[in-house]
Amino acid sequence: MITEDLAPTGVLRASINLGNPVLAQGTLDAPAGVTVDIARELGARLGVPVELVAFDAARKSFEAMTSGLADICFLAIERKRAEQVAFTAPYVLIEGVYAVRADSSITSQDEVDRPGVRVGVNHGSAYDLYLTRTLRHATLVRGEDGIAVFRDQGLEVAANVRQPMTAYVAEHPDLRLLEPRFMEIRQALGTTRSRRPETVAYLSEVIDELKANGFVADALRRAGQDDGLVAPA
Repeated sequence: MITEDLAPTGVLRASINLGNPVLAQGTLDAPAGVTVDIARELGARLGVPVELVAFDAARKSFEAMTSGLADICFLAIERKRAEQVAFTAPYVLIEGVYAVRADSSITSQDEVDRPGVRVGVNHGSAYDLYLTRTLRHATLVRGEDGIAVFRDQGLEVAANVRQPMTAYVAEHPDLRLLEPRFMEIRQALGTTRSRRPETVAYLSEVIDELKANGFVADALRRAGQDDGLVAPA
């Protein structure tokens, strides 16, 4: 019953977001990483083949899920998304952080939300949705690559996931990170809210098991990522 509900075509179509390098690496045609490993493990348990439908941005991955082009997705839990997607508990916890120019007068994340401050974000990312909801005075400037928008338009602040942002700042000494993080990003497995409750419960049980038995940690290590990012049971 669960297999028929979750993969009605006989193939489990998994939407993979390559826009977050912690979760997925590789190419659109050959994605890899922890989300790919989880999708394939789920397919094996259900006894169906897995089709990986990869995108270069979370927004596109979400749209594939909600438009019926995918059966499952791997996205951050966010209030707006949860209106259409039923999420499991998170399997990975990452952070959203800001970067500014080294000579910027902004010295902490609390000083970002001020009139005249422009923040570059990846359009439709979890931190875009979060900052859209929480910033009152700063202006969000969206693009396919928020860091590129920050550079090209001379913005005051860039927002991104900690891992790629830290790597970028390390390569550009004219920038610095702002601490602490401005948000915790809870990455989870999701499916449409039209699924049966027992199907969503099954997905939650699988994620809980894969965290507890070390599967998620092993997948992160194989992908060159920090296994300390696994969410608590």
